[in-house]
Amino acid sequence: MAVARFVPALALPVFWAMASETAAHLAGPSREGRAVALVFFGIVAATVLGIPIGTLIADAWGWRLAFAALAALALAKALLLAAWLPRIPGRPGVSLRSQASVLRQPLVLGHLLLSLLVFTGMFTPYTYLADILQRLAGFSGSLVGWTLMGFGAVGLLGNWLGGRLVDRSPLGATLLFVLLMALGMLALVPTLGNAWLLAATLATWGVAQAALFIVGQVRVMKSAPRAPAFAASLNISACNAGIGIGALAGSRVIDGSGLAPLGEVGALVCLAAMAVALLLMLAPRQAATEPSLGGHIPH
Repeated sequence: MAVARFVPALALPVFWAMASETAAHLAGPSREGRAVALVFFGIVAATVLGIPIGTLIADAWGWRLAFAALAALALAKALLLAAWLPRIPGRPGVSLRSQASVLRQPLVLGHLLLSLLVFTGMFTPYTYLADILQRLAGFSGSLVGWTLMGFGAVGLLGNWLGGRLVDRSPLGATLLFVLLMALGMLALVPTLGNAWLLAATLATWGVAQAALFIVGQVRVMKSAPRAPAFAASLNISACNAGIGIGALAGSRVIDGSGLAPLGEVGALVCLAAMAVALLLMLAPRQAATEPSLGGHIPH
């Protein structure tokens, strides 16, 4: 079981990075965000629908059939991609040295730091959202499950909004959605006693959180137009590091002060992320000769 989980975990970030870069290239200039949003629409939809469907299959016919069904779907997906994905002519190879050079670019490193902070702030309270709803609001286990499913469902709207706004201004979209997410975190505990206010709070947070997945991916890819796939993979690593740091920070907060302050701590980290985003907006822009993600990259 550990090996079965480990191998897909190695391949999944590579697939996300390559899928994002390929979709952006196929879409062309000024539509990269919408293209990547379509890729992430599948991820969000799978999160919302895949987990309950997989659970139903496992409960009815056993976990082995659930895993077999996933393997069959993955194989079918690979065959469909091989048969129908358009070939991209004229794409020159990029050497490993050229790709690694993005790690020496302060602008790219700044964007990766921004992703790290955004996801640290995001997952400091989100990791423990179920516990907050159950212990502080008194939700039953089933109600917590439905609430989290609704949280994921509104993410489809965030996916749509993020894909459109990021094409206009990647850093502007980042600031907007980080602010909305921080406001949702701050309002969580105060609205636990009012069902309607809580629903509005979670909807705001859920929309912003889902949007930030797309916004962050496109933002980092645009910061390294000569190696967008490599930049996308670095962004996924930064996000995963943020998830781990956020969960660890949240556990420390719980040990010291309980569940209630988690939203405030997450919002403080979001404030730091917004400061970094503002600094990046003031940073010197890349030379006009840099190509967009949708254009062909010269030798």
